[in-house]
Amino acid sequence: MVRDNHVPVPGATPEQTLRAFTSRATADPAVVGLVLSGSRVHAGMPTAHSDYDLHVVVHDESVPALAALDRFRSDHLDLVVIPLAEFRTRGMPGRPDSFARYSYVHAEVLFDRLDGTVAHILDDKRTLGADEARDAVAGWLDAYVNQTYRSLKSYRDDRPDMGHLDAAESVPYALEVLFALHRRVRPYNKFLRWELERQPLGDPRWAANRLLPVLRRVLADGDPPTQRALFNGIEEAARRAGHDRVLDAWGTDLELLRHP
Repeated sequence: MVRDNHVPVPGATPEQTLRAFTSRATADPAVVGLVLSGSRVHAGMPTAHSDYDLHVVVHDESVPALAALDRFRSDHLDLVVIPLAEFRTRGMPGRPDSFARYSYVHAEVLFDRLDGTVAHILDDKRTLGADEARDAVAGWLDAYVNQTYRSLKSYRDDRPDMGHLDAAESVPYALEVLFALHRRVRPYNKFLRWELERQPLGDPRWAANRLLPVLRRVLADGDPPTQRALFNGIEEAARRAGHDRVLDAWGTDLELLRHP
């Protein structure tokens, strides 16, 4: 499948390199699946600098020649060689590699030797299950309220620098809540606008042309009125989805988040 030194044969273009590599990979019985991810599976996102991000799923038994290709990177290819058992759990909750989950949301199966098993595993990663989403919202919502509360307390107490730092840290939590409310995996920042424009979150307040300026303002200077406006929208959405318990646990502290 590869040269003697295990380096994929380069082609004149990324497309030629991908075709050559996949042709060799599908002929290797140790390879059970090929999964394409990254910018190439997001319409309109690839640039002249985009390579092909490819997961090579192999049998769980050790395959030294293939394992040597893990993390191989060139101008054309970025490879992850992963045993089937690890592929089943990669990116899932509670794992140290949970950050990788979004890479599978729009991924494409190029090859599945296991009659749909690879595709089925991939489908389980694309969206949050109902229970998973409910637990995720509860956890991220509490973290978001906590961070926003800390920020606004610092602004109240004339510590704007500290308030700004806490405001910036609240933004990832806010995004986790908004996407989990729709049983969706929070996208990498690079793909945030792409997601909001192609698969809106329903409420006009979360449209790209409204939400992104709000997030930029919070990140820029932690503006308290902007933080409160964002919180009010998230509180409304969370209560509508049945997460009163998390919010009500904050008691009267929420008043600082609602009003100056």
